Amino acid sequence: MNRDTLCWMSAADLAAAIRKKKVSPVEVVEAVLTRIQDLKDLNAYVTVDAEGARRAAREAERALMTRGARLGPLHGVPFSVKDLVLTKGLRTTFGTPLYRDHVPSEDAPIVLRMKAAGAILIGKTNTPTFGWIGITDNLLFGVTRNPWDAGRTPGGSSGGAGAAVAAGLAPLAIGTDGGGSIRKPAAWCGIFGLKPSYGRIPVYPHGAAWSLSHAGPMTRTVRDAALMLNVCAGPDERDQYSLPAASVDYVKALGGSLGGLRVAYSDTLGFAPAVDPEVRAATRRAARAFRELGCRVEAADPKWPSPYECWRTTFYGGIAARLAPYLDRRAEIDPELRPIVEEALAAPPTKYIQAWFDRLAWWQHARAFFETYDLLLSPTVACLPLRVGEPWVTEIGGVKVGREAGSAFTFAFNLTGQPAATVPCGLTRDGLPIGLQIVGRRFDDVTVLRASAAFEAARPWADRRPS
Repeated sequence: MNRDTLCWMSAADLAAAIRKKKVSPVEVVEAVLTRIQDLKDLNAYVTVDAEGARRAAREAERALMTRGARLGPLHGVPFSVKDLVLTKGLRTTFGTPLYRDHVPSEDAPIVLRMKAAGAILIGKTNTPTFGWIGITDNLLFGVTRNPWDAGRTPGGSSGGAGAAVAAGLAPLAIGTDGGGSIRKPAAWCGIFGLKPSYGRIPVYPHGAAWSLSHAGPMTRTVRDAALMLNVCAGPDERDQYSLPAASVDYVKALGGSLGGLRVAYSDTLGFAPAVDPEVRAATRRAARAFRELGCRVEAADPKWPSPYECWRTTFYGGIAARLAPYLDRRAEIDPELRPIVEEALAAPPTKYIQAWFDRLAWWQHARAFFETYDLLLSPTVACLPLRVGEPWVTEIGGVKVGREAGSAFTFAFNLTGQPAATVPCGLTRDGLPIGLQIVGRRFDDVTVLRASAAFEAARPWADRRPS
């Protein structure tokens, strides 16, 4: 099998082929490493553990030849890890020169579980400092580029992960999402991304945005994400907010019917200031497709008040706390981030506490809405991928907007902890991907995945690749 074919196979197909000895883990790893080198100008990976990956591939090969050896569900399949997530013995910089030489002594739970399932760690993907912004650029490694248009960002903060999956640089990626950081780059890179229910995948240690940030899969297919969730979900005593184990096989659950589900579509949520016309048209068409799948689909405008200020206070308050000890090293902190950190540190403690009160109060809006609806559909991102060098959107469809507009459809569901996915739903006239967000009831990851899989079957996207 040629290298190009290996790089574009799904994780599920790769795992099956490896298990049947039709494909060698060594071949797969070499194909991915070669492609990473060929596409190094994307700057998706910032640390590649070529020798570690080759060693793991040889061990996986030996296990295949050993009678009675136990093979995990992802045996021999390559994966990447966002550079905010700890990897034992492999540099983890959090996207900042402040941690340029940081080498953890342990794996995060999600990394440990992927390895235990037989997956092979290829390396670390780029992220902005502590995941602070919805593009991917930092003072240590520079800009990551979108495989669909190298002059544009893949989004952020899991932008390296999104670019890697979209470009065939390993089929599985671990991302994190504190305000849209899985969903936004997945949408802009034309792949699937899932922010599971808060606590579904344990997080340790918690990062700057500990109460908002979820760890989750970024993949080319829904089935691959379900495979990752099967492997990674479940409690871990190091994370007291991790959820009890659910007695569900997420892969098997993909096949259920959507018949009778009440589905709402909104392209405002009550507070999104503007939506690009191409994004609105594509996501509305995608929402109508759910009628064909047996759902009762209604246009809805929940008229929710914006929770942006309480999200912003909580999110940037955490990052400010992480960076406070380093303010004497200003040159090593992104210039656009410095004033945000200083503003957060100057705020009274009561502002942070009030943000928690506001967050708890805002949940009642979402709770009441999901008493009527099983799913909420919306654009994932209101605008098209920004050009490299633009830190945030300033105008959408001729309407001047604030910084929150680019993440208007995502950050609220970090406050509520609900499961939310993004599925590719079309391309713009210029060939840029557009994403549809699917939000479920609290803890109902199964229905979000099932809906994503049904839409994927009706409107396939996996063969649509950047040139």
